[in-house]
Amino acid sequence: MGIDPTGTDIHLGHSIPFRKLRAFQDAGHTAVVIIGDFTAQIGDPTGKSEVRKQLTAEQVRENARNYLEQLRPILDFDTPGRLEICYNSDWLSQLNLAKIQELLATMTVGQMLAKEGFSERFTKENPIFLHEFLYPLMQGYDSVMVDADVELGGTDQKFNIAVGRDLQRHFGKNPQFGLLLPILIGTDGSQKMSKSLNNYVGLREDALSMYSKLEKTPDALIKDYFELLTNYSLAEIPENPREAQKLLALEIVTQFHGQEAAIAVQKTAQELVMQGNATLVESVPEFSLDQVTFPAKLFYLLNASGLCASSGEGRRQIQGGSVRLDGDRLSDVNLAFEQAADLDNKILQVGKKKFVRLVMKR
Repeated sequence: MGIDPTGTDIHLGHSIPFRKLRAFQDAGHTAVVIIGDFTAQIGDPTGKSEVRKQLTAEQVRENARNYLEQLRPILDFDTPGRLEICYNSDWLSQLNLAKIQELLATMTVGQMLAKEGFSERFTKENPIFLHEFLYPLMQGYDSVMVDADVELGGTDQKFNIAVGRDLQRHFGKNPQFGLLLPILIGTDGSQKMSKSLNNYVGLREDALSMYSKLEKTPDALIKDYFELLTNYSLAEIPENPREAQKLLALEIVTQFHGQEAAIAVQKTAQELVMQGNATLVESVPEFSLDQVTFPAKLFYLLNASGLCASSGEGRRQIQGGSVRLDGDRLSDVNLAFEQAADLDNKILQVGKKKFVRLVMKR
């Protein structure tokens, strides 16, 4: 399983193939994690409508350290022979022009343009740079160098994994099998989990934030989340959706923070809900959304509602991670709401003690 450290955090969607890799470890196999410290400097073009911003070697090394730390609760790092960690810069940085020419000669431009992202960009006349064509070949060459028997990845990695099979044949090796895992739908219930869409649960989020997000998992996703993110059988899932949500949240928080912490935050979350229900009527002040012209920026709402003294302070509070809406942290400084109905009867919060209930006139 290869992973390009192009960011600082891993979310639950990224964890799915690593959970499967752990299953291979538990079955007696050697798991090989390839840190794409070389390929990350190009960036996987899969699913991208434009060229990725290239990272420096220093950025990639720091991201790699963060990634491995976040994978410790999932993979067995400690049992000898269970895990190998490789860095593809060890071989890719050594390729000379003759070897690069050999790699390029294994594929045609037509084959490259069959890759979904390239095809769309070519049709829309968005630029495709030549170094991006190297990415699938370099990822495929990783499989050659580690003698991979099986390569794991999301369903969006089918093209890249198939290139690995072709290159293994080219270099006289047995072609690997590709094991493709589903892409996780995010907490919004509609689009794939992504930091940019703010519908994710990060592996190193604090226990309470993780629990609070997961106990609101949309009913339609509960079965998928249990199947992809836990070891529960589907027969063990409670029929009551609310009980299933709480069990799911408890189980996943336990994986990353331990059972004691998970039980504690479940209790805290329940207390917050009870306190919230009691105070919604009695002590949380209301702010009329009729005073605001929509679309409206979040930082403006924080100022207009009195939670922040200015829009500038609102921006700082958002950047500092202190702003929540119905318990969910909002971190996008430029977040805007299109209409008042999207916020009606929701609690806007700054820090631990400042709350307002957003309401529309009836």
